[in-house]
Amino acid sequence: MKKATNKAGRAKKNEMRAEHDFSHGVRGRHCRALQGGYTVTVRKADGTTIVKDVTPQRNAVLLEPDVQAHFPDSQSVNKALRCLMPLLPKKRRAL
Repeated sequence: MKKATNKAGRAKKNEMRAEHDFSHGVRGRHCRALQGGYTVTVRKADGTTIVKDVTPQRNAVLLEPDVQAHFPDSQSVNKALRCLMPLLPKKRRAL
């Protein structure tokens, strides 16, 4: 049997705690550094460690979250951009 939950309990659970202060945060602060590549270290429970170097693809494009919500995959982004290409000036298309 499912436990009954009230809306007030869920709303309180989703609230930000006072000790989490992001008022001085900068969006995209580490974006440039990540584009250069980074290392991921995974430590497993059995004591082994896996180290993986990650380098983004040469022509990788980062989408903002609001744009990404409308385009779930590369195909949809490419389709939308191809629709816009005829509207670009001739000089711009040559790039």
